[in-house]
Parts: sequence; structure tokens; C-alpha cells
Amino acid sequence: MYPRPIEQASPPARWAYKILLPIALIVWLLPLLAVALTSVRSAGDIISGNYWGWPSEFNMLENYTAIFENTPIGQYLLNSFKVTIPTVIGSVALSCMTGFALAVYRFKANLLVFFMFVAGNFIPFQILMVPVRDLTLQLGMYNSVSGLVMFHIAFQTGFCTLFMRNFIRALPRELIEAARVEGVSEFRIFRYIVVPLMKPAIAALSVLIFTFIWNDYFWATVLTQGADSQPITAGLYSLNGQWLAAWHLVSAGSIVAALPPVSMFFLMQRHFIAGLTLGAVK
Repeated sequence: MYPRPIEQASPPARWAYKILLPIALIVWLLPLLAVALTSVRSAGDIISGNYWGWPSEFNMLENYTAIFENTPIGQYLLNSFKVTIPTVIGSVALSCMTGFALAVYRFKANLLVFFMFVAGNFIPFQILMVPVRDLTLQLGMYNSVSGLVMFHIAFQTGFCTLFMRNFIRALPRELIEAARVEGVSEFRIFRYIVVPLMKPAIAALSVLIFTFIWNDYFWATVLTQGADSQPITAGLYSLNGQWLAAWHLVSAGSIVAALPPVSMFFLMQRHFIAGLTLGAVK
């Protein structure tokens, strides 16, 4: 059922693994390396078609300075933080409460309510484009950061609830029962007993949702327009000129846009791995 560890494989299989793994890694990293090299190329290299060769000159300082001086990338970055941070806080907070209710309390419609939270994850989000856009227009939230935040919170809460509900169900129920016997209120049980035990799961879920929302391009282009509300993923296209594609600036902007989620992952790596593996060897 599970793949056999490579240490238990035959010698030819181990040699093939050692040879093919670096090759696969290099092939996987080639687009990222190409973007990194393009971000330090000059415009002359791009015009002459030098996409994969060694740059004729390194314009790292000029390119990265130009995107902040000549483009609104700073505003796009600020918009991304305005969208991503409230979404992470809102969806994780709601999912902690709904996950607690669905995991701890037994009532007839428990599975039905849980299914309603999870069912949205099985709907292709592309078919929601027109109704969601019309809804934001009717509510006066189109082309606004708040409209994008509200949509992302509503759409991500289902996945977060699935994650949190299953995590809370794995916690020892005796802790909750003992607190009830002592007369502790349900809110204090949630606040002082369950939430501290959920910290690894909250950290892991926060990293996942931060990455999902930060890298979102589809809804950023559907629900927003212009530098006043568009996140960085949708705003990168504006780094191109009207008649000339400034791919060296787009690549530099892409590297800048990738830094926040990568930095957050490395800062939260220990908590992220602990949250994903907690309970794996119970």
C-alpha cells in the first residue's frame, strides 16, 4: 500500500534514484532559474533574444530599483497584504469555531452542516465567476479590497473547517469532559483548553491559506481593476510597456512578489511541519 523506502530497494534502483533525482530537480527549477536570470538582464538582452544564455551585463540594481520607482508595485504589494492578512485571520478564526462546534457537539444535522462547509471545495471555482462578480456589483464591493477579502474568507472557510474539525476530533475528549465536570463554560473550554492545543494546526493552516491567497490570480483579475485594489499577482502585467514587453521588469517583480510567502514558510517551517505531522505516529 505504501511505497517501499529507497534504502530497501535493489542496488540498481538506488543508483537510478541518485542519478535521476538531481536531474528531475534541475528540470523542475529551470523556469525559476530562468526568471531569476531574466530579472538581472538588460533590455538589450531581451530584444536580441538572449533568454537562456548568460547575461551580457547584470542590471540587478537598475531593474529592481526601476520597478519601485517607475511602477506602482509598492501599492500592489500593499494591496496583497491588505487582502491576505485579513483573509487568513478571518478564515482561520471562523474555522476554529465551526470546527470546534462540529467536532465536539453531537446534533442531528452535524454531518449535513459539515457537508455544506466542505461541498464548496468540490465546485470548480471558474463557474462562480459571473455570479460572484454580479453579487459584488450589487453589494457595491466590486473593485475593492474589502470585496476580495470577503469572498476569500467565504471560500476558504470550508477547507479550513474541514482541516480544523478533523484536528479537534483527534484531541483527547477526556480533557473537555473533565472541564465540564468542573463547571467550566463552553467558551472557556474553547478558549483555554482547545485553542492552545490547536496552535500547531493554526500555524500550518495559516501558512497554507497565506500562500493560497497571495498567489491567487484568477479572482484578483475578476473582482479588481487598477492599482488601487489589485494584488501583486494581477498587477505584474502592468509592468509591461504599452508597445514593448519589459520581461526583465516583470521577472524582477515576480521575484519580489514571491518573497513574502517564501519568507513566511521558512519563518513558520517548524510549526508548519509540526501541524501537518501531529498525530501521524499516535
